[in-house]
Amino acid sequence: MSRIRPLSGFPELLPSQRLVEQYVLDVLRETFELHGFANIETRAVEPMSQLARKGEIDKEIYVLRRLSADPAAADPDELGLHFDLTVPFARYVLENAGHLAFPFRRYQIQKVWRGERPQEGRFREFTQADIDVVDVGELAPHFEAEMPLVIAEAFARLPIGQFRIQVNNRKIPEGFYLGIGLTDVARTLRIVDKLDKIGPQKVTALLIEAGATPEQAEHAL
Repeated sequence: MSRIRPLSGFPELLPSQRLVEQYVLDVLRETFELHGFANIETRAVEPMSQLARKGEIDKEIYVLRRLSADPAAADPDELGLHFDLTVPFARYVLENAGHLAFPFRRYQIQKVWRGERPQEGRFREFTQADIDVVDVGELAPHFEAEMPLVIAEAFARLPIGQFRIQVNNRKIPEGFYLGIGLTDVARTLRIVDKLDKIGPQKVTALLIEAGATPEQAEHAL
């Protein structure tokens, strides 16, 4: 009898672990709903043309094909498993805008899949929990302040001890990068975002490869 090996990055929980997970998710759902967020669920797949818009993330997308499909034939409806909940949510709002009341507050708790080599603490399949507010035109700034307050309330109800919420506003690095002459802001953000994974030396090398001077790379770090 052949030995069954677990698939790396695809965790399966024991009943006692599943109880803990369900408790955490129940606390999140209740907190989000008390703050007026409506629950939605989107499909697991999206067209590759939509998923690939995030640039380098396309290397992590699991593509769906039928076993009997001709590998040489181009598929205009090629589908991939969603790697986060942002792209599906944006598409969902566009398709259902006529049925939604704005500002639309939604929470979403679903599985996502990322085709990356799993490192410690990272998985290929995991559950993501999102809250977002979307409006027609410009979104009122007080919603930005509300988000960390809702998250803090949810975390405070869980037995996780002290925690710190880090807030990121990409307008700050965007303005800084433009100020030091780095005009390809999106690419610079993607490279610097890898700092925790690959370290400052490799990030510096990637920035220089992307066109930055050593001085600009040093400022960006």
